[in-house]
Amino acid sequence: MLEPPGSLDKNSITAIGITNQRETVGVWDRKTLAPKCPAIVWQDRRTASILEELDAGENVQKLTGLPLDPYFSAAKLSWIAKHNPEIWQQVQSGSAVVGTIDTFLISKLTNGKVHATDASNASRTQVFDIHKGEYSKELLELFGIPEKALAEVVDSSGIIGITEDFFELNVPIAGIAGDQQAALFGQAQFMVGGAKCTYGTGAFILQNTGDKPILLDNGLITTIAWRLNGKLTYANEGSVFVSGAAVQWLRDELKIIQTSAEIEELAKSVSDSGGVVFVPALTGLGAPYWIPDARGTVFGLTRGTKRGHLARATLEALAFQVRDVFDAMSQTGVRLTSLRVDGGASANNLLMQIQSDLLQLPIERPYQVESTALGAAYLAGLGVGLWSMEDLEGISKVETRFTPNKELEAEYQRWKKAVAATIEFAL
Repeated sequence: MLEPPGSLDKNSITAIGITNQRETVGVWDRKTLAPKCPAIVWQDRRTASILEELDAGENVQKLTGLPLDPYFSAAKLSWIAKHNPEIWQQVQSGSAVVGTIDTFLISKLTNGKVHATDASNASRTQVFDIHKGEYSKELLELFGIPEKALAEVVDSSGIIGITEDFFELNVPIAGIAGDQQAALFGQAQFMVGGAKCTYGTGAFILQNTGDKPILLDNGLITTIAWRLNGKLTYANEGSVFVSGAAVQWLRDELKIIQTSAEIEELAKSVSDSGGVVFVPALTGLGAPYWIPDARGTVFGLTRGTKRGHLARATLEALAFQVRDVFDAMSQTGVRLTSLRVDGGASANNLLMQIQSDLLQLPIERPYQVESTALGAAYLAGLGVGLWSMEDLEGISKVETRFTPNKELEAEYQRWKKAVAATIEFAL
């Protein structure tokens, strides 16, 4: 039997909120809930060959707001169908179902009584029409996915189901959102133009664009931020595939640091990167480039290059990638006046100052940087009436504010040249 963590009083649990890595997808038995195969995670690039066979990229993006890329769920399901036909037969017959991880958790918590997802997660499957707010029959046929196997799409807040035997409790599941949308909600960026950047394994930048999707051919994703009371709110997003993962690479493979936190002091041991530019395309380039075959490159090495130069170039690369996304976001016409940040790497003060200098905008770090979990809790509490949207707007407080103190335009232009060379090499 599950036991509540630490000293938590199980009787104090009023509702459950769920947040998850959005594009990771799996297949499981409809009755027993046993997984049929390993889930395919969001970073997996095996599905690139599936996409090469499709000739519908422009129409897919018009309907879903998403470019054709291995990142999203639909191609992952097509890959399972191609390589595991016996499993896919069960999906087609109805004895097995498919879904993202939020759906699997809901199924497990309700003993299979509820097969659901929210609109924010559905919008990442690449078979969901974000304009109509429903699955697209055209795209389901394109990817070969039976609609009966997919989860019902519900609001991001509100009672979705009741748990069975969860800490011996029957608790309402009252909030669901994909991790980045949950972080935007947790940062209380409910207003049009409100934006956040989460620095995790990747870096994910979302800006609230209100009740109408803004689709531009500039490398940005258009996504659903959340659905409340049946009403959709949209966001533009830039997904950087490698952010904190670049620091982990320095730690685990190059072993120039022992812990991720050490990178700040090492980077501060030099005044600049010494001309070193690191393009961390370790799993391809995401927004605004979308080059899945790109590979990481390092430019400007000399005999005088030190560990500190590579550490500083890595932090600069994280900030440069975010600048790339915001340059694209400026084309939407939705004004940005400041940026909220969260995630593990947002604790790095040097990175945050570099980011402020690059964007020439204030960077605001809240007291609670675990905004993804906070957003799931906010949605769950909202769903059972513990608080209102107005209550939540007053909760989110800024702990540290970074303001620009110098220009880094020359460094950024050098980065752009390095990215161009990386793309040329990949192509």
